[in-house]
Amino acid sequence: MKADFHKYQAQTTPHPLALEVSNAQGSYIYDTDGNAHLDFVAGVSACSLGHCHPKVVQAINEQSQQYLHVMVYGEYIQEPAVSYSKMLASYLPENLETTYLVNSGTEAIEGAIKLARRVTGRSQLLAAHHAYHGNTMGSLSLMGFEERKQPFRPLVPDVAFIEFNSTEDLNKITTKTAAVVLETIQGGAGFIMPRQGYLQQVRKRCDEVGAVLILDEIQPGFGRTGKLFAFEHYDITPDILVIGKGMASGLPVGAFVASFEMMQQLRENPKLGHITTFGGNPVIAAACLATLREITESQIIKQTLEKEKLFRKLLVHPLIKEIRGKGLMLAMLLENVEIANYLVLEAAKKRLILFWLLFEPKAVRISPPLTITDDEIKKGCHQIIGLLHNYETASVN
Repeated sequence: MKADFHKYQAQTTPHPLALEVSNAQGSYIYDTDGNAHLDFVAGVSACSLGHCHPKVVQAINEQSQQYLHVMVYGEYIQEPAVSYSKMLASYLPENLETTYLVNSGTEAIEGAIKLARRVTGRSQLLAAHHAYHGNTMGSLSLMGFEERKQPFRPLVPDVAFIEFNSTEDLNKITTKTAAVVLETIQGGAGFIMPRQGYLQQVRKRCDEVGAVLILDEIQPGFGRTGKLFAFEHYDITPDILVIGKGMASGLPVGAFVASFEMMQQLRENPKLGHITTFGGNPVIAAACLATLREITESQIIKQTLEKEKLFRKLLVHPLIKEIRGKGLMLAMLLENVEIANYLVLEAAKKRLILFWLLFEPKAVRISPPLTITDDEIKKGCHQIIGLLHNYETASVN
């Protein structure tokens, strides 16, 4: 299987971890030898309710018995997508009432920036340095990391950058700006939190010049930070909300959400202003609905902040310089890159799944399923501290 994997499936890195998966359940992924691997990554924040949550699996099974894909997005009334969009709106501010369902986070970003340009009649897009919004051409154009963009230029024109958390840079938002696109919490940069009042100042500046504020909640959304959406921590509301990853507990999905009035701009002049064949797929929408119900009707969101406290209490070691993030969107900042690489790779040998962040090489991500238990947290953290002790001892000797 490994030989076939390397030959027939396109690779994204020279040395993938290549864990051969048999099945997965809860907080564990099982390899083909029957070994259980404790998952502190959750498919990079995608498996909100863990692996194969029974309510999500039930929703998938029931919908798959009724119908699968029947028509391109937006033409037929399909109950799972309608019910999900309506329920989502009930948890969002009034101006975020209409949802456009797509297939991934990066596709949602593409739709959002198209909508912003359509609504404002402007072309300039502002993003943040060290931003990550996806890898399709529009999203890549917003990426604030030149070495990853250079091989694929030319990209979408009229994109400029501001420094995240810099109030001085807000004067770059002008009457030429169609949209400011920000991650509510910067992910690939190392889980950088917005400073107190920063997002409110961005919101105020966008209002002053008539620019659209797009918040990317693809990673922090759906309870991961202790609120349903991270922007709720900061007393602001975006004009367009972009979501994905954890919204279907492991199935491919994304969406952008805006006011009913704004979304009308995609209906005509031209018609089919944004289209997708498989967006709103009924099976995936059913999984989204089951996920949203479980997250909002249980104690999961409240428990997320308690689990954060447990992680911070247990992950104390001289080689851990900082723990960034909020809720179960955490990153350990290690002393150097070598230690971060050692920890991820040695943890894998101990059957603890950790992973890196895109742009901060000294960071190790901790984004487990929201359903992870206290005992599982204690088990994984004990392994992490043990590995760091081993590294420290080996370095001294």
